[in-house]
Amino acid sequence: MATVEKMPMLQEGYEKLSVELKRLKAERPLIVDAIEEARAHGDLSENAEYHAAKERQGQIEASISDIEDKLSRAQIIDPREMSGDKVVFGATVTLMDEDDKPIKYQIVGQTEADANVGRISYNSPLGRALIGRKVDDEVEVTVPSGDRYYLVSKVEFI
Repeated sequence: MATVEKMPMLQEGYEKLSVELKRLKAERPLIVDAIEEARAHGDLSENAEYHAAKERQGQIEASISDIEDKLSRAQIIDPREMSGDKVVFGATVTLMDEDDKPIKYQIVGQTEADANVGRISYNSPLGRALIGRKVDDEVEVTVPSGDRYYLVSKVEFI
């Protein structure tokens, strides 16, 4: 029997997914109403409203199924309960780039990642390269724009 792969995430990410699930479930009856209204317009073969509503219904159902799967496999991790000197899921890492400019990232789950706010997925190239590293370790990452080099200058659990 196959084991179910846990999906690590922060509490904040779990709550965001839960809110999105509620929103999508609330949209379900509205789509059903839109389909019924479009059906009342007659011939379904050339009824753009009907086809658009059915397509939206399919998108919503797929999203609901995906989010329910993620929530059922969620392993919530609180970085404030962690300690140590190694980079692990939930850690906030300060890196020095090649120009000695500090860059700060928190290692998070795939659904929570947003590099613009300093959150990278543990599955991203940089996230994978950082996991297990310690302060003063050098990290080389190959990204689409070329190779990048970083120095781990700080590991925090905040």
